[in-house]
Amino acid sequence: MNTNAITVLDAEALSQAIHARKVACREVMTSYLQRIHALNPRFNAIVNLAPDDVLLRQADVCDAELARGESRGWMHGFPQAIKDTSHAAGFPSTLGSVLLKDAVAAQDSVMTARMKAAGCIVVGKTNMPEFGLGSHTFNELFGATPNAWDPTRSAGGSSGGAAVALALRLLPVADGSDFMGSLRNPAGWNNVFGMRPSQGRVPAWPVQDVWVAQLGSDGPMGRSVRDMAKLLQVQAGHDARVPLSIREPLAPFGGHTSLRGLRVGWLGDIGGHLAVERGILPVCEAALAKFEAEAAIVEPVPLGFSPDALWQAWLVWRQALVASRLAPFIATDGARAQIKPEALWEYDQAQSLGFAQFMQASVVRSAFHAHMLGLFERFDVLALPCAQVWPFPIGQRWPEHIAGREMDTYHRWMEVTLYATFAGLPAISVPAGFDASGRWPMGLQLIGGPQGDAKLLEVAAAYEKTQSALLSRRPDSA
Repeated sequence: MNTNAITVLDAEALSQAIHARKVACREVMTSYLQRIHALNPRFNAIVNLAPDDVLLRQADVCDAELARGESRGWMHGFPQAIKDTSHAAGFPSTLGSVLLKDAVAAQDSVMTARMKAAGCIVVGKTNMPEFGLGSHTFNELFGATPNAWDPTRSAGGSSGGAAVALALRLLPVADGSDFMGSLRNPAGWNNVFGMRPSQGRVPAWPVQDVWVAQLGSDGPMGRSVRDMAKLLQVQAGHDARVPLSIREPLAPFGGHTSLRGLRVGWLGDIGGHLAVERGILPVCEAALAKFEAEAAIVEPVPLGFSPDALWQAWLVWRQALVASRLAPFIATDGARAQIKPEALWEYDQAQSLGFAQFMQASVVRSAFHAHMLGLFERFDVLALPCAQVWPFPIGQRWPEHIAGREMDTYHRWMEVTLYATFAGLPAISVPAGFDASGRWPMGLQLIGGPQGDAKLLEVAAAYEKTQSALLSRRPDSA
C-alpha cells in the first residue's frame, strides 16, 4: 500500500488494515513520517518530533507483536502526537512557553498512558498557544501554526496543532484539551470533529488540584465521528487518583441513531448578546437544515439565563484557576518578562479575588447548571456556532472587534464556548460549512445533556451521514 493510500485511511480502517496484516506498522510509520517531513515545516503543527530511526524501531516492535498474535489495542502502531499540555515521558512538556523548553516529562499523563496502552507510538507533541491561553496557536518558543485550509489564517486553539495535523493527515487521530473551546474551535476551523467530553469523563493526572480545577478537559479529535468515539473509549474511564472522574463506563459507539424526532434547541447568538461575524449564523443554520431534512425538530430557543451574570462568574472562575497554574512560573526571577501579556493579565486580575467572590460565582454557576437541566427536559441537544468569527489573520493576536463591537478581553470572542464548559456538559464541534469564498471552515457546536457523551456521539454520527460532500473536501496542501 503506498503512502497516500495509508494516510488517506480513516483511523478505524487503518486499525483494521494493521490487524489484518494488510499493512505493516513500519509502513504506516514511514508513510506518516514522509508526510510530516513534507508538510510540517510549513504548518508547524507537530513540535519536538522524535528521530525517525527511533520511531521506526518502535514500529518494528509492534509488527513483531502482531506476528506473535499479540495486539495492544485499537491504536496498535498508530503514530500519535500529544498536545503539549499533556505529559509524554521523554518529551518536553513546554506548554508553549520558553520557560519550559527543557522540562522533559518523567511520566505519562493518564491520557497518554492509556493511548500508549492501546498501542500508539508517540512521535512528538502538537503545538499550542503559550500556557494554552487564547484560541490562537502561536508562541515565542515554536512560532505559529497556520490554518490547514488557508495558511494566512489562524488555526484556532488551543489544540490548533492537533487540528491541523489531523486535517493534513499527519496523524490518524488527535488528542487535545478544552477549557474555553480549545477542542471545538480549532476543529471547526479545520473542518474536522472535536469533542469536549463531560466533566470527569477523561481524568487528568498528574495535576496540582483534583477537587476544584474541573473546567478543563482532555478529549479527542477525529476526521470522522467513529474515529473520535473510538479514541474517547481509549481515553475515558475512572481513575482513583482523580476522585471526581466518572465511574460509569462510556457506552459503546454504534453509529446507528436516526435524527427523526430529535429535538434541537438553536441558541444562535444568544438573542443578540454575542457579537458574531457576518455569514456564520447562516452557515450554522444551513447545517441545522440537514437535521430538519432528516425529520429532526429544530427550534430557536432563548438561553433564559443572564449571559452577563454568566460572563462575570466565568471570569472569576477562569482567573482563579489560570492564576493558580501560572503562580509557580511567575514566582521565578525574570519570568514576567518571558510570559505573554494575556497570561499576565489573567494572573494580575486574580490577585484581588476573595473567597466570598469566588463562592458567589460558584452560586451563579450552580444555578446555571440547574437551568440547563431544565432545557434538556425540552431538548435532546442544544446548538450554537463553535466560534464568533471566521479564522482571522495569523499575525493578529486576537479579534479586538466583531461586527463593530469591541471585545473587552482577549478571549471575549470565544464566549460562545463557555456554556458547555461552565455546566460541565459534553459538546462536539461538527463541520458546518465554509464562508462565501470557500476558504474558511466553520463548525456547529452541539451540546449534550449531563454525562450524555454516548448519545451526543450518536447524534453527531447521524448528522455526519448528511454531509458527505462537505466532509469529502480536502485542504489544498493535503
